Formats: sequence, structure tokens, C-alpha cells
Amino acid sequence: MTGALLRATSLRGTDVLIIGGGMIGCALADRLILDGASVRVCERGGVASGTTAHGEGNVLVSDKGPGPELALAQLSRRLWPVVVERLAGNAAAVEWEPKGGLVVATTDAGAIALTAFASGQRDAGVRCEHLDADQLAAAEPALTRDVCAAVYYPEDAQVQPAGAATALLGSAIAAGAVVETRCEVTAPLIQGGRLIGVQTTRGPRHADVVINAAGPWSGAVSDLLGAPIAIKPRRGDVLITAPMPPTVFHKVYDADYVGAVGSSDAALQSSAVVESTRGGPLLLGSSRRQCGFDDRIRPDSLAAIARKALRLCPILADVAIMRAYGGFRPYVDDHLPVIGPDPRLPGLWHATGHEGAGIGLSVGTAQLISSALAGQVDEIDIAAFAVDRPAVITCPIEPSTEKVSR
Repeated sequence: MTGALLRATSLRGTDVLIIGGGMIGCALADRLILDGASVRVCERGGVASGTTAHGEGNVLVSDKGPGPELALAQLSRRLWPVVVERLAGNAAAVEWEPKGGLVVATTDAGAIALTAFASGQRDAGVRCEHLDADQLAAAEPALTRDVCAAVYYPEDAQVQPAGAATALLGSAIAAGAVVETRCEVTAPLIQGGRLIGVQTTRGPRHADVVINAAGPWSGAVSDLLGAPIAIKPRRGDVLITAPMPPTVFHKVYDADYVGAVGSSDAALQSSAVVESTRGGPLLLGSSRRQCGFDDRIRPDSLAAIARKALRLCPILADVAIMRAYGGFRPYVDDHLPVIGPDPRLPGLWHATGHEGAGIGLSVGTAQLISSALAGQVDEIDIAAFAVDRPAVITCPIEPSTEKVSR
């Protein structure tokens, strides 16, 4: 078992309040109470009812180039199996599937870019290997043969996001965590320039540390607390097929997915992603668009997803679409999560901005927060995700010394 989950920490006696009961908040609750903190989660809706309920459950290293986010993804990938093992009776709900990923390029230019990208990842310690046409056909018989390059990533995995979040939170509750749903934060509690808790629709809630883990709504929460961060919603849609016999055996996506993830364009970005679920339906993605919190499912997004998925996997032409759903992801302009203390307001921490990678990065994020709170140095420098960077703090302010309420 990974030593990081067994180490002694100094969080005992620390009261932590987590704003947000999605995947990040649930992973934080599980890890922090394991490391000795007293934990309360305040969720304005239901557990895992926001972004977490509208994702695919990806635990990926294949889509991240060398840098701090890839390092966090590698840490998280090592931690996930340990966490699942520790959840014991709740592990079945997680639906951990280390099925691997296949990235394919369908153009010569895409093949050159994919080869170079994989080479950089390999230098950073990512396991990946190129497949020839015969190997690709054996791995994914239903995949188009119009492929110029293919790279296999054995470390890519998948969980059932809502199941994983509730399993983590269930573990935290069993260890003494308090979870309040339908509990919306309405104001900060500030004393002597320090955040000492929050006012909620259920009354005041005091804590030594408040962690903003509200996903796409983290920007609004930060505004409310008086320390704004530039987190914006970025919408994504998914198509779900009718249940099928085993057809797709890995997470399969076109190499242009990486470009869509890394794009800052507000207009519709789409790429082909096809992957299986244990229940039988295939998940087809993906799309990205900045449209605020407009919750409408748009035909152009669904059409783009279907068209590109069909090119990648022609057998889908005869498959029925059962339903579609969309959700919002917490987006930051520099495409890095925001993890750590807010220097403008002592007592406030953030764990947000993971966009579509929050499921996979959640357990690593929880470890970084726990280590930093305990004053310990982790294998990844949390400074890479600092709050006070240009993409996150667009208008720095001085901490308030006003006592808002008690």
C-alpha cells in the first residue's frame, strides 16, 4: 500500500469545512478525516449532483503533456487503486476499471503530433506504446481502419463518478464527518481579518479552515467570500447509446481531443471519444463550449459528437442513442487546477479548476491539500497550482478586517 496513505499527519484538532459535495469535496472529506481532521461538508444541493453526475469518470494520463497537471495525474493514478482497496465494502460502487486508453490519429498531421506528444509523455514517465495496424485491430475490432497512428496507454482507467464520490463520502461519514445537503453558503464569517467559518441557510458554521471545492460554482463562492478567483463554467455534452454487447474495450479517442481540452476558444470544440460502461451503453463525447450556465442541450453539439464518433467507430451507424446529458466543468484560462491557501484571506483554501479532469485528479488533490495543511512537503510542489497566479486572481484585494457575522 502506498506509504502516502499511511503516513502520520498533524491534522488532529483541525476543523475543516468543505464547500461542495462533488467528487473533489468527497475526496477531500475522506482524506482529511483519515489524516485526523474534523470534517464538515456543506453542499447546497445533493451529493454528487452537479459536475460529478454529468461526467464520464475518466482517470487519465494520456491527455496531459509534461508538467504539473501530468504529475498530479500520475500521483492520482497511483493512489486510486489504494483508495479503492481501502473502501472495502463500498468499492463495488466505484466501478474501478483499469481498462487502458487508445489514442488514434486519423490524419498524417495528427500522427506526427501524436507521436511527438507521446514521446514527451514517455520522457515524463508515462507508460505508452505505439500499435501497428494488426495490433490495433486486435485491441479494438470495431474501430475504423483509417488510422495513421495509434498509441496505447495502459494506465488510463475509469470509475463511475457518482458511485465513487458517494463511496468516498460514505467512508468519511463512517469516520465521523458531518455532511449537510441543501445547505447553501450565504456569507463569510470573518474575525480579525481571518475567515473563521461561513454563514449558511442552516445557520453559522465555524471552522479553522474553509475549502472552496464548489467546482464551476467556485467563482461565485469566492466572490461571496470576498476573495474572487477566475473560475468559469465550460459546458460539455455526452451521448449514451442503448446497451450493447462488448464492443469497445478501452477508452478510445481521436488525438484532436488533446487540442480541444487545451483550447481557450469559447466556441464549440468537439472531438471523438468512445468508451464502454459496465452496464453496456457506450459513452460518446466530447464537446466543450463556454456559454455561462446555459443548461440547454444544443443540437449542434450533439451532431458534432455523433459525426466524429461515427467516423472513429463506423459500427455506431446502426446503434440507437438512448439519451444525452450535459454539465459544467470548472475552467481556468491557463488550464491548471487551483489548489491551496488563498493569501488574501487566511483560513480560506481552494480546490477547484480541474475542468474535465476532476474525477481522476481528485484523490491526488486531496493528498496535496492534506500535506499542505499539515505543513508537510509532498512529492509535487503545490505552488504550481497557487491561487495568486495571473489566470486565477484578476483583481487582487486586501483581506477584510470587518466582522461579517458570528
